[in-house]
Amino acid sequence: MLSLVTYLRERNGARVSDVARAFGITEDELIRDLNVLPMCGTSFRGGDLLDIDTDGERVWFRNPEATNTGEPLRLAADEATALLVAARAVATLPGLREGDRQALLRATAKLEAAAGEAADASASLTVTFESEGGVFAEVDRAISERRRLWLKYYSPARDELTEREVDPIRLFTVGRTYMEAWCRLSEARRTFRLDRVAEIRMLDLPADPPPVELRDLSESLVRTTEDDPEVVVEVGPGGRWVAEYYPHDSADELPDGGLRITLRAPDPSSLRRLALRLGRDGRIVAPGDLADSAREAAVKALAAYDGV
Repeated sequence: MLSLVTYLRERNGARVSDVARAFGITEDELIRDLNVLPMCGTSFRGGDLLDIDTDGERVWFRNPEATNTGEPLRLAADEATALLVAARAVATLPGLREGDRQALLRATAKLEAAAGEAADASASLTVTFESEGGVFAEVDRAISERRRLWLKYYSPARDELTEREVDPIRLFTVGRTYMEAWCRLSEARRTFRLDRVAEIRMLDLPADPPPVELRDLSESLVRTTEDDPEVVVEVGPGGRWVAEYYPHDSADELPDGGLRITLRAPDPSSLRRLALRLGRDGRIVAPGDLADSAREAAVKALAAYDGV
C-alpha cells in the first residue's frame, strides 16, 4: 500500500484497471485498499490525511503534497501542550535524580520557546501523579545510588500489608511497572508491583543483592521451574481458557469436555483467586491444603451475600 501511494502520486487519474494490473490484484481488492488509504497520513488533522478517491473508473489523488517528506514535521498545538504538561509534571516527581530533573527542565524550556502560543495554553493545565509515580522515582534513584529500600507492600495472595527491606535490582514493565529486588525478609529474589507499594523509604544502607541472572521477560512475567510446587486444576468446558493463559505441564481431556491441568506455581496460594474466578467452571484438586483454602474462601465469599 505504501508503493500504491507513490504510484498514484506519479499517475494521478490512472485507470482502476491499469492500477490493479500493475499490482497484480483484482479491481475489487484495489477498491478495498483505496477505502483504507484515506485513513492514513502524518496525523488525523485535516489536510494531513491522504485524500484519495475513485469514481470506479479512475483514481484521483487530491492532495499529493501530503506525502511530501522533504519538509520537517512540526508539533501541532495539542501535541506541544501534551508534551509540556507531561514534562512539567514529571519534573515534580519526588525522588527524581537531580541530573535528570535539570535535563528535563532544559528540554522543557526549549520546547516552550518553540511552541509559542501553545506554551501559554499549557501553563493553565496541571497533572498530579498517583503514588506509583513517586514510587517509581524513588526506586529509580535507589538503583542509581545503589541504596536499600524499606517497603510497606500489599500482598493480594495473603490479603495483608507486610514491611520489608529490599535491595533493588531493576525496574521493568510488562503491562504494569515492576521492581525486581532481593528481599531481605524472604532472603530470595522477589518481584514487586509498584502500584501495590503503600509506603516506600530509601535507607542509609548500601544495596548489596547477591549476583543473580536476570530473567528473560519477553514471553512471560512468571517463569516456573521444576522445583516449584505442582498444582492440579480440573476445569469444565467454560474453563478451558486456563490452559491458554497459564503455562502448564499437561492438559488431559475429561469426559465432560473439560480439562485436567497440571501446572507449577512459585506461590500456589496465588491460585486461590483463579479458583474463585472459575466458580462452577473449575476447582483445585491438589495439593489438598490449597483446595481446602480455596473452598473456605468461596464459602466466606458466599456467606457475605446472606440476606441480600
